[in-house]
Amino acid sequence: MFGLSAIACSLGSAAGRSHGDRSTAACGTDHPSGVSPGTAATPSVGTDGSEWPSDRRDRDVPDLPDLPSWRATPTRAAIEDFLAAVTTEGGPDFVPPERRVAVFDNDGTLWTEKPMLVQLHYLLEQWKVAAEADPALATTQPYQAAVSGDLAWLGAAVDKHYAGDDADLGLIIAAVSAASAGSSVEEYEASVAAFFRDARHLTLDRSYAHTVYQPMVELVRLLDAHDFRTYIVSGGERDFMRLIAQDYYGIPTQRVIGTALGLEYDAEHNVVRYRSALSFFDDGPEKPVRIWTRTGRRPILAVGNSNGDVPMLRFAQGNPRSLALLVNHDDDTERGDQPYAKGAEKAIEAAGVHGFTVISVRDDWSRVFPPDDAQD
Repeated sequence: MFGLSAIACSLGSAAGRSHGDRSTAACGTDHPSGVSPGTAATPSVGTDGSEWPSDRRDRDVPDLPDLPSWRATPTRAAIEDFLAAVTTEGGPDFVPPERRVAVFDNDGTLWTEKPMLVQLHYLLEQWKVAAEADPALATTQPYQAAVSGDLAWLGAAVDKHYAGDDADLGLIIAAVSAASAGSSVEEYEASVAAFFRDARHLTLDRSYAHTVYQPMVELVRLLDAHDFRTYIVSGGERDFMRLIAQDYYGIPTQRVIGTALGLEYDAEHNVVRYRSALSFFDDGPEKPVRIWTRTGRRPILAVGNSNGDVPMLRFAQGNPRSLALLVNHDDDTERGDQPYAKGAEKAIEAAGVHGFTVISVRDDWSRVFPPDDAQD
């Protein structure tokens, strides 16, 4: 979830290895999260003898990943049954490896989006800096909200959008584009890296590397072991997510599909720079379009959590055998993932209509975040 519905939700709370494109290059320790690669993105490996189709067991793989943070519920069974079906060669639902595409939303699906979207946290800091450099900005929105810390205006702007009034929404989009306008892609990357090195989650008091959903990281790793190509498909800004996708989730940088800011080539300085314009907003019906544009495939597995993910989940269901997973944030057990449904009302309704498999954070996950000994 990102963009309009996600900002509305967050502000309400805040007031390697695959088919040729898995990176196998050795990585150093200078990472945006301040942790080495895989610290958050390497879950425990199952050793309970769980069996998978013979074509996987017979390969030279010492241990297949398990789902240690998933309880033995019908949801986990649905995932395991689906994997067995599509990877059993000769079976009626077998899908060859080159067609095994899985897509994941990011905010609220792979990591927490409460009490504030991670990228909104970054943008508020950028808007504060811009207002300090140009005090006149502090009298205009959304800079005024960033400087004052009163985020009610941002929430109201989204509410007005839902009512058909986009006057204030245009100000937000302009400010998002202005935050990186004129910067080279390398300068923007350095700025985002600095944010991830220093920023702490506002309520959990840990780095964002340790606000990933451990069960989802395990699922990504399990899919990778079964020769899936996994992609992030999010309304979040593409280059913001690219920086952490490999380290946090184990998803390669080149497999991030997201909202894109305009770009242009500066021949004089031989760099690519951001323009002060949005290229496209990757949410809702735009998601299937961007998936097809990038992959040339209809995914067979899709995971999301919000209204904007419904078209992506439905797109996956166009296959003869597919799995559409919807994360329901219903955990009232005080494990750090606050329960909410705002921005997901239509998705929850659609789950019953279209047969999405609903993941209950409360009932299906025995652990939400990485274990304590992995935290900083």
